[in-house]
Amino acid sequence: MSNVAVIGSQWGDEGKGKIVDVLSREADVVVRFQGGHNAGHTLVIDGVTYKLHLLPSGIVRPGKLSIIGNGVVVDPAALLKEIETVKAQGVDINSDNLLVAENANLILPVHAFLDQEIEKARDSKGKLGTTGRGIGLCYEDKVARRGIRVCDLAHSDHLRARLENLLGHHNILLKGIGADPLSLDKVYDELMKSAEGLLEYVGVAWKRLDEAHKDGKKILFEGAQGHMLDVDHGTYPFVTSSNTVAAQAAAGSGVGSKMVGYVLGITKAYTTRVGTGPFPTEQENEAGQTLGERGHEFGTTTGRKRRCGWFDAVLVRQAVKTGGIDGIALTKLDVLDGFDELKICVGYELEGRRIDYYPASTVAQANVKPVYETISGWQETTMGARSWADLPAAAVKYVRHIEELIEAPVTLLSTSPDRDDTILMQDPFRAL
Repeated sequence: MSNVAVIGSQWGDEGKGKIVDVLSREADVVVRFQGGHNAGHTLVIDGVTYKLHLLPSGIVRPGKLSIIGNGVVVDPAALLKEIETVKAQGVDINSDNLLVAENANLILPVHAFLDQEIEKARDSKGKLGTTGRGIGLCYEDKVARRGIRVCDLAHSDHLRARLENLLGHHNILLKGIGADPLSLDKVYDELMKSAEGLLEYVGVAWKRLDEAHKDGKKILFEGAQGHMLDVDHGTYPFVTSSNTVAAQAAAGSGVGSKMVGYVLGITKAYTTRVGTGPFPTEQENEAGQTLGERGHEFGTTTGRKRRCGWFDAVLVRQAVKTGGIDGIALTKLDVLDGFDELKICVGYELEGRRIDYYPASTVAQANVKPVYETISGWQETTMGARSWADLPAAAVKYVRHIEELIEAPVTLLSTSPDRDDTILMQDPFRAL
């Protein structure tokens, strides 16, 4: 029996929420290990839609422990609002089933404000397409060692001193862009109000995970965003501000690397991207529009329209290698129903030569041209299929060809947003 880490293998929005929900039936503990409330997971359970941003997807299942790990950056006001929203949908959330790591860093109003102002100041070519929620600025404060952590909320005098140091830095930047400095008293009072509701969920996450592991509990590590948004391995600088690879599951949760276990890469049957940055297989045509309409490609958190394109096997194979992916969950196969033919990117051309990887250079990334293979589509429906026998032969061929190209098996296949419309070829918890 192994634990499982779930990560995105593209640019995020691959459908991780549903897959985590499916796997959490067997898991005892679900841990979110990186990112902030810029990420979103949509779950559809018995006709009810849950939109989660900071809460781990396991929170909607009774009897599971959900943990927000130290690698996550937490906006306290946003988290408390999300808790109340999900509670109003009938989900029981209390200190027994939700734990927030005491050493997670906090997103403050100054982070979001500066994030938005800095993005506005960039020229059109330099815009990163951030969500403006302060994620990057919070991570910046974390590594600069001036951040405010969840545990600081329990010590009011210490918190005020930490805030004074942080605002002393950021108010210089605010003055530089012509904005009014933030008031220490105002920021402090807002945080103390949040502290009242947040502290009841706070605890020592690494210790609870160690105890769960010793007791033989099954742990599911839940990532946000996708591999190509990783701050080291993604399309830098058009990336998020944290590591999204499975290796971060250990550091962002407080466990040893051996505890992570099987790595499942969530992979959409085509490719999408939100915001700016390179996208070799993007289709700014009828095919791209059709993919977006059928796939309802709008961000869970921001509502932003996603850019759409053909499946990029080069990117996913690279995610398999650098992300430590053991197998993939292929999602949204049903969106491809009705296409006469489908294209798959199998390589790139760069400066007159063929390459089989995505380069790190921003200049090279902007100049690669996709090399496509064309494969027959299918007219039958795959929506709601729950076994291989329910799939058209051409759809099976498409899936098998993807396996060959990315050098990893498809262990799960999703054919609709509903949790039951899933074909399980191999149980990740028993795969290693």
